Amino acid sequence: MPDDLDATAFAASVDLTGSADDDNARCWHDGDRSTAADLDGDWFSRWNGGTDPTIPGDTNDKWKHGAAKLRMTDDRIYLLFTWGDGRRIGLIDARRNGARNLAGKYINLTAPEIVRPWAGLIVDTNRIDGRWTNGRLDFRR
Repeated sequence: MPDDLDATAFAASVDLTGSADDDNARCWHDGDRSTAADLDGDWFSRWNGGTDPTIPGDTNDKWKHGAAKLRMTDDRIYLLFTWGDGRRIGLIDARRNGARNLAGKYINLTAPEIVRPWAGLIVDTNRIDGRWTNGRLDFRR
């Protein structure tokens, strides 16, 4: 799935620079900042650019926050994440393209008919900047 034409084309069209003024550069969660040496483990997630009909008053510009777990296997990264107080679950299945770039798909596991391309940039072991077709889908520690 992360190797399909939609995912590859979308990733090529996305410009993630990892800059200090990126929306994901400042810490936006209440947890402790990790000093993990690798990417595997617990993360925080957030996304925008779409509405979730199960969240009263939700709009495209509002961030949906949750928890995430990242696992790496060879050149693949899997990010399982929640939002809506853990009631909703998503999965990113991405392929590493070099040391920092990621290309793959987001799958809404609560509504599996929702599948969208996703691109990410590993800024460091505490920050992954990400985009899906309608907005951001970022991860922080």
